[in-house]
Amino acid sequence: MDYLAKLGAKLAGTEYQRNLERLMELLHSLRFVFSRSDKSEHEVSRTKVETIIKKVQHFLWERCTDGAFAHGDGAVLELYESFYRKLVLRDRSLPRPWVFTTNYDLFNERAMDRLGLPYANGFSGVVERRFNPATFRYALAEQLDLSNRKWSAVDGFVYLCKLHGSISWTEDDHGLFPVRELWPQDAPNKVMIYPTPAKQNSSLGSPYADLFREFQSRIVREQSVLITAGFAFGDEHLNNIIYQALTIPTFRLIIFADPESEGEIAKLRKLNDPRIWIIGGDGPMDGTRAHYFDTVVEHFLPQRPAERIDDAVKLVLENLGRTKTGGEGEL
Repeated sequence: MDYLAKLGAKLAGTEYQRNLERLMELLHSLRFVFSRSDKSEHEVSRTKVETIIKKVQHFLWERCTDGAFAHGDGAVLELYESFYRKLVLRDRSLPRPWVFTTNYDLFNERAMDRLGLPYANGFSGVVERRFNPATFRYALAEQLDLSNRKWSAVDGFVYLCKLHGSISWTEDDHGLFPVRELWPQDAPNKVMIYPTPAKQNSSLGSPYADLFREFQSRIVREQSVLITAGFAFGDEHLNNIIYQALTIPTFRLIIFADPESEGEIAKLRKLNDPRIWIIGGDGPMDGTRAHYFDTVVEHFLPQRPAERIDDAVKLVLENLGRTKTGGEGEL
């Protein structure tokens, strides 16, 4: 960081200090400039910038693959499982849910695999899974009557769209579908976990163009609702798509975030648009926050029927177990 400051990059107190993706955009831009220069001192600078890029990439890889979750702590994965259990509790007449995420990790995939939920993530194949955006147009049929041309979509089917790539994605030069899904990775240096350089430009190429197109096509539909959690609106390309959706009168935007957040969220708050809800603040218990993912899952998503029955039984037992007035003792 000291080296970048010497180059004139202002990092302290800026988004580059807290947003690694924006920092990567800056680094790739610097590398592009130095690589096009014919000055010998710029060749040294390019080498140093490339070293910093590799360190940031390694840091991102470590954060996504090594942590408490990789050493027996299943709390995060269990939270994701609870999220998907409740997410699929939708009326069958409603469209199947779409989950768009900018995270690189595999918690979504692992949770749905453990729950046995079928999902489409843009990849097709078994031995060699390759990116094929046509799979986002597919639905899994539960019953198919060819004679009557009737079919019923499988309950619990989810569309998962990872807008910024994934640690399980890798690229090669084979055929029309050069992006593969592979885990564990055999070549981490080819992992597609950051749409850089200059995300606005790189997102024009596959697979990012296809992913952003899916995102746009979903939220610009009539009576669409976009719910964000853990998203700080730091991606200009995604922001532009969301702002376009706000031109549609029936669009709704629900943001789980700190109400005192600065940046784009503060701008959205100042609009005083009744279609934009910002939910956050103190949670139901001390030390919790209303906009944290665990609070959203536990208190905002609907309960499963089995959970409602368990809660009702628990309430009855608690009432029966209370001490009666008049000194008659406990039941």
